[in-house]
Amino acid sequence: MMKRTLGQIAEMIGAQLLNHSFRDVMVEGASINTRTLQKGNLFIPFKGERVDGHRFVPQAFEQGAAATLWQEGVDSPPEDKPLLIVRDPELALQQLARVYRHEAKFKVVAITGSNGKTTTKDMVAGVLSSKYRVQKTEGNFNNQLGLPLTLLNVKDDTEISVLEMGMSGFRQIAFLTEIADPDIAVITNIGESHMQDLGSREGIAKAKFEITEGLKDQGILFYYGDEPLLQSLVKQSTGFQTASYGYDTSNGLHPKKVQLSEQGSRIFLTEDDGQFIDVPVLGKHNVLNALAAIRVAYQLGMSHEDIARGFANMKLTAMRMERVMGGKGEIIINDAYNASPTSMKAAIQFAEEMHGEGRKILLLGDMLELGDEEEAFHRAIGKELNPKTVDYVITFGERADWIADEASKHFPKGRVRSFGLDKTELIKIVTELTAEKDLVVVKGSRGMLLEEVVEALK
Repeated sequence: MMKRTLGQIAEMIGAQLLNHSFRDVMVEGASINTRTLQKGNLFIPFKGERVDGHRFVPQAFEQGAAATLWQEGVDSPPEDKPLLIVRDPELALQQLARVYRHEAKFKVVAITGSNGKTTTKDMVAGVLSSKYRVQKTEGNFNNQLGLPLTLLNVKDDTEISVLEMGMSGFRQIAFLTEIADPDIAVITNIGESHMQDLGSREGIAKAKFEITEGLKDQGILFYYGDEPLLQSLVKQSTGFQTASYGYDTSNGLHPKKVQLSEQGSRIFLTEDDGQFIDVPVLGKHNVLNALAAIRVAYQLGMSHEDIARGFANMKLTAMRMERVMGGKGEIIINDAYNASPTSMKAAIQFAEEMHGEGRKILLLGDMLELGDEEEAFHRAIGKELNPKTVDYVITFGERADWIADEASKHFPKGRVRSFGLDKTELIKIVTELTAEKDLVVVKGSRGMLLEEVVEALK
């Protein structure tokens, strides 16, 4: 992780040392939270409308912080402590990460997309780990605070850092990629999330494509080549390399054959049936995420054997097509971390294609941040649900009521239930309904907290 003296950090961010006797204090990494702060960290307090992080500076030092930033204009900075005065702690954090990244030797793989970016990040990191020392974005540290903190806390022996980049508006990805200075960029797909801020799928594509603005000279973009919006943007771009992956044979990397099972997928990349890669992640849509990881691995000189070993040993972030067992022996697919029309259709397709002895039950929650077209997107999901391939549809949330309303028009009576925002009643009915060997697919936006239903079933 970043190891610099306080004097060096002052020069990196243009800060004022409050007490020059602390100039040689050694700082390692950074933290914005006293609950997760590590000994030797630089503590970064933020002054918000409700909470002033400067109140926690004494606690940070008690827990082992080596030094802290302090915002100009905030009263009573402790002169007997290692402290840097800055105009804006957030901007100082970002500038520190920017300078440190440009000095560091590790490579960066940056990943964005409407859906699948976290799973792709996990896959890329897992696959690369079979050959390289890799560190990835943890949790949701993919924004203007999380990404700089991730960079500053990259371990000393790391060879490749895999960074996820999230956004809700224009120029946010551009800002993150300028800090990260990636060697390789990946765009997984273009969906409908953040439509309310970006206006259209075209707008979303342009916002995601901002990731290319920070690519190093001779850097390369890997992108989902079956998406016309990305194809168009690639044709207009210059100054970096590009390569595509997808199902269509026009892509530089595409599967010759895919076999799906309840354990994951087997991807054949050549006509020879003996050459395949097993991906222990459920769903046809995750084949595309795996192809992105394979693309990156090939670029970094990994062999087929390295890649296969990496997939076998990788670990995914929770609530992404996570297979868990219910208390009655139900098979629960917990995909409740987030939802958009694209990812919800993928989860439904997975349920429809799976073969088992029990019934198939869909538990679908609201899809958020879809803008003015949110009702149309929800109703489209309900219209496409097929009573021949799904036994029960259960919805939670006021927007998901639109899904239930459309599905009830062509499902037999009693096989579609909606619960508005009554989660207590929802849990009661679902736990009464499910039985051994049933397949229960749970999908909804993060704000719906559908993992609470999963825990009740477990």
